Amino acid sequence: MDDVYSRGGNAADPPYLVPDYVGTRTRSPNKPLIAIPQTLSEITGPVYGHSDVTPQEADLTTQHAGGPLGERIVVKGRVLDEGGRPVPDTLVEIWQCNAAGRYRHAVDQHDAPLDPNFTGAGRCVTDAGGNYQFVSIKPGAYPWRNHANAWRPAHIHLSLFGPSFLTRLVTQMYFPGDPLFPLDPIFNSVADLEARERMVCQFDLQVTRPEWALGYNFDIVLRGRKATPMDPDHA
Repeated sequence: MDDVYSRGGNAADPPYLVPDYVGTRTRSPNKPLIAIPQTLSEITGPVYGHSDVTPQEADLTTQHAGGPLGERIVVKGRVLDEGGRPVPDTLVEIWQCNAAGRYRHAVDQHDAPLDPNFTGAGRCVTDAGGNYQFVSIKPGAYPWRNHANAWRPAHIHLSLFGPSFLTRLVTQMYFPGDPLFPLDPIFNSVADLEARERMVCQFDLQVTRPEWALGYNFDIVLRGRKATPMDPDHA
């Protein structure tokens, strides 16, 4: 994957092996990567899920009979290229834990309650201006056993698909002022301080809905010196 859709070894992206992030010790490749030539089928398609997306999927607070517990938030932003131009028709998917810090997933056995009214997943497609928006619940921190007393900062995962499977990129969005930042090896696997700050959303009063939900802005830049760091686990 070295030509049309490669990020070109962006320095903002973390390395495959980060010893303090214990999972990478077994998942990171120990042999040189092999570049596979891209054919027309990889470059032109298929498009994954774009045509099936409905507006309701972007609101994670209305997917069940009742409302979920926790602090409501609105997250919006733009998907941009290295020149600051909008990237339309990008499938943006998110997944997150609930307000108590637990995912609705069989592997997550954290001793925290599940919320019957919160699945923690949504998706939308960027418009002509590259805009996306989600309504959700602010996720909680959770323990993850990477090291002694290890806790992940509150975060939301974002996956982006362009016109083919090879264009998938995955990142994490964090919240301002989290005291767990200095202690989290995943967040700090991005060595560049300015690049790490690009993974932190910004509070936005214009996005905030009066008496209902706080608003945050999180732009995603796909390439260039100001690119948003991406998760190598999903490369």
